Amino acid sequence: MNVEKIMSGNPITCMPDTSLQQAARWMVEGDCGALPVVDIDNKPLGVITDRDITCRIIAQGKDPYALHVEDAMTHSAATVFKDTPLEDCMELMEENQVRRMIVLDDDGTVCGMVSQADLARHLPPDEAAELVREVSWSSSTPSQVH
Repeated sequence: MNVEKIMSGNPITCMPDTSLQQAARWMVEGDCGALPVVDIDNKPLGVITDRDITCRIIAQGKDPYALHVEDAMTHSAATVFKDTPLEDCMELMEENQVRRMIVLDDDGTVCGMVSQADLARHLPPDEAAELVREVSWSSSTPSQVH
């Protein structure tokens, strides 16, 4: 089975100049904790998470109403192509110690997101447990946890 079969398609995306307040609203509306940050051509530039906003802005005493996604985002993002086998996606999540991967189509544009929970629902229980263990072993810095 490949990533396309289990991913959430057409994720809400934002651009670096999107206000943090708008990004947070979209996370609430989409019931998600992360948005791919894209350029005008829908190519991934990074990712913004609710944790990024909390740790890099709120906890630092910065004004979230005056800032933009680019002020809190992680400027790199772990990605896979939609035809990536689930096992390979799992290994990449473990290597990158991330809970979510941005899924790209054949043109390299964002077409979905796959989460640790998505994989856990489709992997044998022992593999799912290993994924959670390996990803959760990371330090809790905002740049590593997505």
